[in-house]
Amino acid sequence: MKARFKIVILSALGALTAFSAVTFSSCNEDKCKAITCAYGGVCSDGQCLCASGYEGVQCETITRQRYLGTWHVTEDGTFSNAAQYPISVEAGPNITEVRIKNFRNNLINDVQAYVKGDTINIPSQQVNGNSIYGFGYIVDDKYYGVNGKIIIRYRIKDSNGIVDDYGVDGGEPSLWNK
Repeated sequence: MKARFKIVILSALGALTAFSAVTFSSCNEDKCKAITCAYGGVCSDGQCLCASGYEGVQCETITRQRYLGTWHVTEDGTFSNAAQYPISVEAGPNITEVRIKNFRNNLINDVQAYVKGDTINIPSQQVNGNSIYGFGYIVDDKYYGVNGKIIIRYRIKDSNGIVDDYGVDGGEPSLWNK
């Protein structure tokens, strides 16, 4: 009798364990059942995990869109005088890339940069005989609104070896406002 009771109890526990596993896994699957993620995003545990270059609840927004447009730059480097000028940020060939036109108010060719979320990265590059690199982030601004300001820290070294620093190792960062 004891052996039979033991078998019944073990069978009941086994059935309960199997039922719990099926119920638990089906609940997890149900969290993503009604969710559609755009642009190659994947649903995991009820939330979209976005591919690089996209953001939003359902990956519906192209990240670089926040950076595109005309910006008004105010800056004062360690070598140059204070300056104010417009720049234009345009879409690059891949989804995370942007091209900055009129960088530093004197470069003929575009400066290449990459965006990821709230950050922008200017990889080390040669533009019109100048070595440039930098980084920054986009923020909300009380006067210019949502994503109305970019704070950029960069260094530029000209063909004569003169370094102008905008907040990397010295000087103040460059401020870009919409």
